[in-house]
Amino acid sequence: MQKTIETDLYKQLSNIRLVSLDVDGVLTDGGLYYADDGSIQRKFNVKDGVGIKRLIESGIIVAIISAGISGSIPSRAKTLGIKYVFTGVEDKQIVLEELCKDLKIKLNEAAHIGDDLNDVALLKIVGLPIAVADAQPEAIKVSKIITKKNGGCGAVREVCDALIMSIDSSVHQ
Repeated sequence: MQKTIETDLYKQLSNIRLVSLDVDGVLTDGGLYYADDGSIQRKFNVKDGVGIKRLIESGIIVAIISAGISGSIPSRAKTLGIKYVFTGVEDKQIVLEELCKDLKIKLNEAAHIGDDLNDVALLKIVGLPIAVADAQPEAIKVSKIITKKNGGCGAVREVCDALIMSIDSSVHQ
């Protein structure tokens, strides 16, 4: 049985104050486009972007923690209003622990959306580990939620919408 957002995780969702995102394979489909000049280009999903903006507007902090290095990541983050952007990261766990400490957020109030081996350590320490549908088995195994959609194809929007719905439902109770 696949672990999906529709299960009984809305209470956990409503406790989340920070969402960290991987980029390649989560905000993108994992494909990299190389231009003739050697620069790397990525394709980001507009629907994910709308979800991220709505999440930020609802008061949830969004961060990007990526091993990838490219000008497209900070540019996309700036467009979306993401203030915390870490690229070229070798140890994502240390970065998130320091960010949470600086923001006075407990790790159990953080979620991470990942897809690959370099996300596993981080997925193990957050309160709500989330893997995209096409994540590697190791990431899926340690996640409480598996999105229905693949990375770069609306998976982040799926999570954002569920988080916003959980906030709305907790406010009206």
